[in-house]
Amino acid sequence: MKITDTSAQDTVIAPKKSTKIYSLVGLFFLALIIVLTMLYPYFSRWSDSSMSVSADRIRIGTVKRGDFVRDLSIQGRVVAAISPKLYSPAQGTITFLVDAGDTVLQSQTLATIDSPELSNQLKQEQSTLQRLQFELDRQRIQSKKQVLENQKFSDLAKVALTAADREKRRADQAYQSHSISQIDFEKAQDDLENAKLVHKHSVNDAKLNIESLEFEVQTKQLQVDRQALQVNELTRQEIDLTLLSPVNGIVGNLAVEQKNQVSKNQAIMSVVDLTEFELDVDIPESYADDLAIGMLAEVNINGQTHQAILVTISPEIENNQVTGRVRFAKTDSNANPLSAPSGLRQNQRLTTRILMESKRDVLMVERGQFLQSANGRVAYVVQDGLAIRTTIKTGARSLSVVEVLNGLSEGQQIIISGTDQFNGANTVLISQ
Repeated sequence: MKITDTSAQDTVIAPKKSTKIYSLVGLFFLALIIVLTMLYPYFSRWSDSSMSVSADRIRIGTVKRGDFVRDLSIQGRVVAAISPKLYSPAQGTITFLVDAGDTVLQSQTLATIDSPELSNQLKQEQSTLQRLQFELDRQRIQSKKQVLENQKFSDLAKVALTAADREKRRADQAYQSHSISQIDFEKAQDDLENAKLVHKHSVNDAKLNIESLEFEVQTKQLQVDRQALQVNELTRQEIDLTLLSPVNGIVGNLAVEQKNQVSKNQAIMSVVDLTEFELDVDIPESYADDLAIGMLAEVNINGQTHQAILVTISPEIENNQVTGRVRFAKTDSNANPLSAPSGLRQNQRLTTRILMESKRDVLMVERGQFLQSANGRVAYVVQDGLAIRTTIKTGARSLSVVEVLNGLSEGQQIIISGTDQFNGANTVLISQ
């Protein structure tokens, strides 16, 4: 017997479709599309770039416009502009009246030198001068006597000429009256001619004797003058045995000990003028051709900047450096007086900045290792996460910035660190 089940009574019910699943699937695909859209530029840059570099490994600088100053920063050593040394004028025994480090005033006595040899020589020369002076006076007296003798002979010759002329006139009258003979008349004529010759020669001899006497006196005078110069020189040397301070300042190191024997022209001491200081600077030889006397400089002293001028440049290069000297300026560009820096010490080290060139309104960028990587001809311009290789042209370089002549524009950013790691790639992806 077959038992009938209840399947005939069942009704098939169709399952209801869920809209929630479709919503979730739709949102998933929408989010995926958004993510792909956002990542498309990255994948696009990644596909276009030849290599990738981390942003932490590079430095980026911005091209800007401004005033360009080409400068050189070096260390300067303070030296006294006026530091005269005193030398012994003669051999003798030194006696110091001051010690090293003492403050002295100009013309103050610093030391004395006892030189018996110089004193004795001075006395001998003074005695010689006195003897020559006596000889000069004696020669003048002799010259006056000789002039009088010559004048006497000239006057006597003139008197004889006058007498001979009178006798000639008497003979003329007597000869006309036939009172004297022909011989006596001719003798009177001869006597007159003889008197004329004697008078003429006596006058000429007197003139020559006067010139000769003047020459003798002049010779003696020259000897006296020469001896006087020698005495004056020795007197000066004796006065110089008292050493005076040439400037206001302090006494430097003493080259000899107290009461020691010193020789002529031996160094004794130095005096340092603390009111006038300059700086000795050692400049790398690569900048030697760019320097010129008169360039402006700035000296940093305790956080303050003082104006200065480059006054000397050595023509020689020693140890790959050129020696120069910087002097503090006394007036500014408007001729206003400047105060000298205070508190400086000998051999003090100060940072000195020499201004070699100044340009207004130029394109420039921060100086970096990229200049050495391509010798300043290539730069990588950063744009949308990519570094694009760009040919540029650079100009003058300072310690902090470099002038851009061509290839870049204001506001652009470039990689200023070394670019050797890019191996000449045209584009480089910068990853964060």
